[in-house]
Amino acid sequence: MSSVTRTNVVSAQSRPRISAHARRQRSWGLIFLLPWLIGFVAFQLLPIVFTVFLSFTDYAATSEFKFGNFNFVGFENYQHLLSDSVALPAMGVTLKFALIGIPLGLIVPLSVALLVNSRHLIAPNVFRTLFYLPTVIPIVAGTIIFNGVLNAQSGWLNLTLRSLGIAEPPRWFTDPVWAGFALNLLAIWALGNAMVILLAGLQSVATELYEAATVDGAGPATRFFYITVPMISPVIFYNVTIGVILAFQFFVPALLIGGTNGNPQGALMFFPMHFYRESFVYSHMGYASVLAVIIFVVTMIATGLLFYFGQRLVYYASGDMS
Repeated sequence: MSSVTRTNVVSAQSRPRISAHARRQRSWGLIFLLPWLIGFVAFQLLPIVFTVFLSFTDYAATSEFKFGNFNFVGFENYQHLLSDSVALPAMGVTLKFALIGIPLGLIVPLSVALLVNSRHLIAPNVFRTLFYLPTVIPIVAGTIIFNGVLNAQSGWLNLTLRSLGIAEPPRWFTDPVWAGFALNLLAIWALGNAMVILLAGLQSVATELYEAATVDGAGPATRFFYITVPMISPVIFYNVTIGVILAFQFFVPALLIGGTNGNPQGALMFFPMHFYRESFVYSHMGYASVLAVIIFVVTMIATGLLFYFGQRLVYYASGDMS
């Protein structure tokens, strides 16, 4: 027997044999994954590929979607991005919204979760339901309601502020200084999902840790920062990641309140709004695809940075860092 043949026999014998039962399990696993795989390819992967493809063309939505109508222009659309007077301010509006909204979107739901998780709260289930209710309201209806709540003249918030002695309360959605922050308040108003997730994290912390810390003389603040926060850090990390992704996709309330011009004075011209105008108002699908690619890349970079720093900050019960 030659050395080559002997080597093949040894390598074949060293391979683990897969039983018929394991093969059947793999087959059934692939069958159950097939609907998700089809949906991923059809509704996520292919649109991403076509978007990148369109970014190198001058395709307009006014013409039929077929290969004969795609004129390749190379990097011309990307070069136009550098001279776009709206793109950079729109990204600035989005980043400002994210820098304010992401911390508030964590602190406020966490505070509410701590409140409804307190054993001193009477009827906690009632409060959980009340805090969660805004989440089930459709986003369009919620935006219209909130627009009335923050009306500069007749909104109950400004009426309350005037009754407290503030003669000139903010004009909210009609003031470019306050319009973006008003949308942050709208985003925080629907805090139900984040609250429920954080509440589940709080209830998963072992009570023995608090009891041991109390015996050692630790106060409420010490227990919170040295026990609660580390133990629910995976849940916090999840909420922050979702908050980053949603912040860069924020669109519908800004459209309903500020219109396609991002009124007042462009204060509500978010980057997705600029993409919407270029694609569905001006029918510049080629250039709009570039804006979609930019949104995708910026979101991926921000998410990647979160995972990078999360390796050092997130603690899991197994004792390993993420």
